Amino acid sequence: MLKVGELAAAAGLTVRTLHHYDSIGLLRPSARSDAGYRLYDRDDVARLHRIQALRAFGMSLSDIGLYLDSPEGSALAVVERQLAALDRQMREAGHMRKQLLSLRAALADGREPDLPTWLDSLERMSMYEKYFTQDELARLPMYHDDSVKAQWKALVEEAQALIRKQVAPDSETAAAFGRRWLDAFGRGTGGDADLAARINLMAEREKEAVGIPQEVMQFMVAIIGELKQAIWSRYLAPEVIARMRKHYITRGHEWTILIGQVREQMRADPDGVQPASQALGRQWMDLFHDMVGTDPQAVAGFRRAIQEQPMLRTGAGVDDDALAWLRKGIQASQA
Repeated sequence: MLKVGELAAAAGLTVRTLHHYDSIGLLRPSARSDAGYRLYDRDDVARLHRIQALRAFGMSLSDIGLYLDSPEGSALAVVERQLAALDRQMREAGHMRKQLLSLRAALADGREPDLPTWLDSLERMSMYEKYFTQDELARLPMYHDDSVKAQWKALVEEAQALIRKQVAPDSETAAAFGRRWLDAFGRGTGGDADLAARINLMAEREKEAVGIPQEVMQFMVAIIGELKQAIWSRYLAPEVIARMRKHYITRGHEWTILIGQVREQMRADPDGVQPASQALGRQWMDLFHDMVGTDPQAVAGFRRAIQEQPMLRTGAGVDDDALAWLRKGIQASQA
């Protein structure tokens, strides 16, 4: 039997995290010592292995609890899923190895590889690895899946064609294309809000290095903004919609950075009690009030729309876990 501190040290976790797992019923210790200390046996450790494996796949804690009680959540199924992710990672490493072998052959023959070859190799080595671990890259289809990459290339070319035709972002043609773009983004990020948030952050910071020209990025931001504004208008007064439009023009880019910071802090402080977490909560509320205002009716309408309209969160990197985490930080800062 292991005490909570011993298990935390062996698993590379904090004692606070194990206490949190216990409090939500995700991992309850099988026994307690006479002094009341938590004690974990082999079955508990095996369950923790599955929990951490599923967390690495981007699954929320609430979903993990349900998943572990299903046939797909057995130890065998989770290990097989880990192996599949490792296989994908090995395939990506194989692609990189082929590229490096090609570079080496050219250099050995005295030939200088062209600029695109160098840039592609450099991108694979550095840009994605600044934002994702190898395990995360293994479950990021837009990084390792050639069919997804081809789909994105085609979408970018289609967006450029729409720009050349001067299609308006608020047109029905643009709206239909925007919905397809969001669907593709969901598939490309595996439906993982955390990965989506970091892809957005990478695109904001790295600009065209991600493979999407800035004119396309700006066009898609405008289209998706119009899609979402059309939904907001069913819940909010015209003056609030006008305020939101102004906000997105002047401060909309701040959301991408803030959401990325929130996802990063969620990994560092799952309980949301650290001062840095509380500071992010206050920053979130400041930006929210700049966007929507402080009128209770507007705030209530906004929150109702978020709950009832999934598209409003599509592609943003925000999910129920992130919102719940933010609420804890905000409440702690107000206590």
